[in-house]
Amino acid sequence: MTPRQRLLGQFIERVWNRGESTAVPEYLAETYTIRHDPGDPWQGKTLDQAGFVERLETSRAPFPDQRFTIVHISEDDTSVIIAWTWAATHRLPIAGFEASDRPITMSGASVYSFDESDRLTGHWQVSDRLSVFQQLQKNAAMQQA
Repeated sequence: MTPRQRLLGQFIERVWNRGESTAVPEYLAETYTIRHDPGDPWQGKTLDQAGFVERLETSRAPFPDQRFTIVHISEDDTSVIIAWTWAATHRLPIAGFEASDRPITMSGASVYSFDESDRLTGHWQVSDRLSVFQQLQKNAAMQQA
């Protein structure tokens, strides 16, 4: 595993899996751009570290036990690419769906960019958000039954 791959793995574990917002400055450059992430309200935006922390906390709130598992990792000259799975329990309302306390899963792939100091500068991502929406619908129907 290369130093950048190890760094990205630590970032995913500490920041996204554990929600350690205080660790964000250890990994992010001064600005971070969400270049492509359909369905993400921050798509196309460039965030400072405080804005990234807000995104982190807002994204994790309905799914506080979320866990990304890296299933593949590779690297080129400027980026680290990961394929991942995600699993969480739906604990708070999101997108008009009341909390169901049921598991939700999805998968995706992300390309993370780095600056010359090995700080993260942004990502390009695709994920199966349609599957998440379908699971939320199914769980809501089960609650109404």
